[in-house]
Amino acid sequence: MSRLLLNCDMGESFGNWTMGLDAEVMPFVDCANIACGFHAGDPGIMRQTVALAVQHQVRIGAHPSYQDLAGFGRRSMACSNEEIRDLLHYQIGALDGICRVQRTHLSYVKPHGALYNDMMADHRKLRAVLEAVAAYDPPLPLMLMATADDTVARALGAEIGVPLWFEAFADRAYDADGHLVSRRLPGAVHHDPALIVEQALRLARGEPLTAIDGSAVTLHAQTLCVHGDNQSSLAAVRQIRQALDALKTP
Repeated sequence: MSRLLLNCDMGESFGNWTMGLDAEVMPFVDCANIACGFHAGDPGIMRQTVALAVQHQVRIGAHPSYQDLAGFGRRSMACSNEEIRDLLHYQIGALDGICRVQRTHLSYVKPHGALYNDMMADHRKLRAVLEAVAAYDPPLPLMLMATADDTVARALGAEIGVPLWFEAFADRAYDADGHLVSRRLPGAVHHDPALIVEQALRLARGEPLTAIDGSAVTLHAQTLCVHGDNQSSLAAVRQIRQALDALKTP
């Protein structure tokens, strides 16, 4: 990828419960991470979100999670590697089927919530996720977090044969190792729109960020995660889109 792609979690409504501003944010992003029913979403919401992505020519990604609808997929679960493979194949297959009916296709996989965090903290779980993606469709990329040292992840991706898309965040603070600062700590989340846009531009240019301890940390990312679940986050997405578009203008 020659430019920084914006990705956003979508399709998180369920039944009568509405979550997010998918219709408003879709025109400003490049990639839609669509919930597959285990942490959010349902068949009708998945169909509608895929149709919206097709309408705006946005890449579609499966956003699978642990089977934790009550906890929105944010609670870690003691799953075996075989169970991780099964839950991934179940969810990826469901969204893939909906895509096929609408004459489109999946472009990548991005695990959600606790599953995402667990695979980044445990290389055995990352291997299980990579092997599950490879078994389903080897050319399908896996989206994962960019850190200061991506050596192990890159080696596993090359060994298993799965392309990797590394992502970063414009509205989060990083530590010296390139890991996200816990939301429980002060300063973990950026709220100043100017600071968020500046961090997005630094990531797009490949420039170092200032870590929470004042040191410089460089992240090699191909995609930037943005949020569109409220009006202020939607405004930030618009500003980031405009700034990135201006950056690539000769």
